[in-house]
Amino acid sequence: MKILVTGASGQLGREVARAAPKVMNLQLAGSADIDIADHDSVFFACESFRPDWIVNCAAYTQVDRAEEESEAAHAANAEGPRILAEAAMEYGARLLHVSTDFVFDGNQGRPYAPGDMPNPQGAYGLSKLRGEENVLRVAADRSIIIRTAWVYSALGSNFVTTMLRLMNERQELGVVADQVGTPTWAHNLAVIMWRAIQADLSSGLYHWTDAGVCSWYDFAIAIQEEALELDMLDRAIPISPLRTEDYPTLARRPSYSVLDKTAILNTLEIRGEHWRKALRGMLLDLQDENHG
Repeated sequence: MKILVTGASGQLGREVARAAPKVMNLQLAGSADIDIADHDSVFFACESFRPDWIVNCAAYTQVDRAEEESEAAHAANAEGPRILAEAAMEYGARLLHVSTDFVFDGNQGRPYAPGDMPNPQGAYGLSKLRGEENVLRVAADRSIIIRTAWVYSALGSNFVTTMLRLMNERQELGVVADQVGTPTWAHNLAVIMWRAIQADLSSGLYHWTDAGVCSWYDFAIAIQEEALELDMLDRAIPISPLRTEDYPTLARRPSYSVLDKTAILNTLEIRGEHWRKALRGMLLDLQDENHG
């Protein structure tokens, strides 16, 4: 099976490449290889490779910067998926597109199911929602959209790697405690994406994160505890819970963005890994990366 992976130089794209079953014939395309917002770039790659699947890991992910660079966010997150969907239709491929919990406003107070009404609160979430809409409008019968949240990996810059750096540099930290969701190790997400491809999962919208729920504050506490056990930090520092209003950002974030994963869990007949266990796995991976 021939798989074209866009966004292959990002943290999710790299995990997708690492987790790929050996029987897959991959073409890994970073932003320097394919600009997904450029029709000719995408169609030339598909004409040359003739993929069975297009796996889109490319995205504009700078949530706050998107408020000032909304056109760039729209190009990558809305127009890019539309062009990939058009290419899937043209070349008879299926498309697996990754989206985000930021399409929701966070006001529901219970886990969001795929069919719940989106209501993005910022430019990033809006651009990702437009991407979903474009994919479903152009190639609904050929496309899988997986929404995820709080993604991190040993292979990129993210909340976990930022926290480790700050815990080494500072004497204390404050972390927002009133935004609740689920951390997701990109490795686990990549494995689920490959399971979906191998199972030829029915087209539609799905949700995937690791299991469990926490705040950013809880996540930071866990990062410090796990890193201390693995001798990745020399000392513990005080970490204080903050309210969202105490830590203003350009973009408004959902206060509650837990995703209901029932559909994909039941369809693929799997059980998710709890985020705390996944965090330990990522930190062990990071140790290997640093010592490799």
